[in-house]
Amino acid sequence: MDFTHHFRPKNFDEIVGQSHLVSQDAPLRRLCENGSLGHSFFYGTPGSGKTSLSRVIANVMQLPFYEFNATSLKVEQLRKIFDQYENTLQRPLVFIDEVHRLAKNQQEVLLPVMEKNSILLIGASTENPFFSLTSAMRSRSMLFELKRISAQEMNILLDKALTCKGHFACADDAREYLIVSSNGDARAMLKLLEFASALSTEITLELLKSLRPTAQNDGSSDATVHYDLISALIKSIRGSDADAAIYYLARLIKAGESADFIARRLVILASEDVGNANPQALTLTTSAMSSVAKIGYPEARIILAQAVVYLCASPKSNSAYNAINSALKAVEEGVILEIPKNIQQNNKGYLYPHDFGGYVKQQYLTKNLKFVELKDIGYEKKMKEWMEIIKS
Repeated sequence: MDFTHHFRPKNFDEIVGQSHLVSQDAPLRRLCENGSLGHSFFYGTPGSGKTSLSRVIANVMQLPFYEFNATSLKVEQLRKIFDQYENTLQRPLVFIDEVHRLAKNQQEVLLPVMEKNSILLIGASTENPFFSLTSAMRSRSMLFELKRISAQEMNILLDKALTCKGHFACADDAREYLIVSSNGDARAMLKLLEFASALSTEITLELLKSLRPTAQNDGSSDATVHYDLISALIKSIRGSDADAAIYYLARLIKAGESADFIARRLVILASEDVGNANPQALTLTTSAMSSVAKIGYPEARIILAQAVVYLCASPKSNSAYNAINSALKAVEEGVILEIPKNIQQNNKGYLYPHDFGGYVKQQYLTKNLKFVELKDIGYEKKMKEWMEIIKS
């Protein structure tokens, strides 16, 4: 039995997970049920249900469903569909997976029919597709994120699968491994169960591990290990323990963690925890993120290791992190000040600092507010001293 297709939902109530999109009061579901859903793009982790949700939408809205992948999609295929429905009252739902890979000419072909609403376009990607689509495509569409399916929700789906295939037994530890090793990927869990049931009526942990030796994206069958490892890496760097940080980096790499994901977390840390104590940290980690995206494993491990050691050895300051958080809190709490006339757009009374040697005292706030507290650490100490000198 093909578990993936057999358990594909036919309506919103059969979808496991994504309650923010498919519950009775969810805006997406309501738009579909009253026939008002517009062009949409879904993004989320593999196996989170992007294709299944699109098929349910086609069923609910009673639209013909056409499925493509952007990597193999030909413009002629699209035009054939457009011509087929040009003089009809019905419009098709055109689903395009890996939509972030759409070429510019493919997007240009889609624009006119999107504008006329002669089709309903739904795209899906494991990445946020809005960064790769043209502004014209983005302005005509909505974006929805599909969240990773929780262990509890995976358990519900597994119950259905085991009940359907009732002539075999599944040990408790095997059941746990099916869920946690799939890491929120429902398709991966059902595929592993499908292959195992084709080999034996007794689903054991040993059998499952012979088919999938390690958990997807994780180095252990513990459901929380993925997040614990990245947390341990970040905290080790923040604590300047290079050996611990390199160890956790190795654990993440060996577990199959995406180099891009690790690099993105290092960029965030460079700004949040190192900050202006060593401004070069942000430049180096941004360069590392760009490099690993182009190079990939196994060589990307060296680039990541260099960035990790550099961050460990860098002085640490979270003053920028604290400053923006404090300022945002003030705005949220209603501290909305009138902008002084001298720095408004018309510049009445504005004193150009360069005409005064680089600094001149003038009003920038109508009320004294203090958010930035520079620390006596690394380069930030020099910044603090300079600020004090120019204002003295």
